Amino acid sequence: MNAPETGKQALLDSLRGLIVSCQAHRDDPIYTDDLVTKMAQAARWGGAVGIRANTPEQIRRIKAAVDLPLIGLYKIWSPGTDVFITPTLDAAKQVWEAGAEIIALDCTDQLNADGEPAWTLLERVKRAIPEAVIFADVSNFDEAAHAVDLGAEIVGPTLRGYTEQTRLIEDADYREFARMCRELGHRSCVVMEGHVYTPEDAMKALYLGAHAVVVGSAITRPHLTTKRFTDLIGRFQDDWRQAERSSHANV
Repeated sequence: MNAPETGKQALLDSLRGLIVSCQAHRDDPIYTDDLVTKMAQAARWGGAVGIRANTPEQIRRIKAAVDLPLIGLYKIWSPGTDVFITPTLDAAKQVWEAGAEIIALDCTDQLNADGEPAWTLLERVKRAIPEAVIFADVSNFDEAAHAVDLGAEIVGPTLRGYTEQTRLIEDADYREFARMCRELGHRSCVVMEGHVYTPEDAMKALYLGAHAVVVGSAITRPHLTTKRFTDLIGRFQDDWRQAERSSHANV
């Protein structure tokens, strides 16, 4: 395990169970200024053990209202790169200063705006903010293994479906996830995130060895849940994932 310090280990131990991703963009049809706070309060009421949230502003609002561990990220879209989850050291510092105990980073091999693999930021963040726990968002096993080698305390396949190599994938790869749990679980907390739509999906991940499960759209974004239903009813003439993947850079 890459978190030998007592405080970090206690934090990681507290995260066994369901983590709810409470995110809202201003162009979402359900957006209100207090929406993420209500999402987080509902998640706590329902038994969530942690929250995942985007932007320093929303992190601060949630931390003021809900006493749960918080995984923070800062989505910043830039031209010429698909790296958008906390893509810079400054973004990571803003997430930390807003109150997140855990910082989520893109740790794929995608090139960032500086032309470097996204995972190169991980070591810089650990040097600058050694107290923080790092959640490595990856898209496949090799990226997960590399992130753990670099010192990530948490790793999960958050970006499966968001990289060029996985762009057309819509479902979780439970076989690959099981391999992450088997081969990396003794060194890092392997968390299932992405393509978890039902309680049965979550239980499958826990059965395979997940330390925790993160669920977002299926709980907190009813417009996307509705779109999944209408896409199927409409015989897949449209793809709800296009809306989920969309950039909110100009909002």
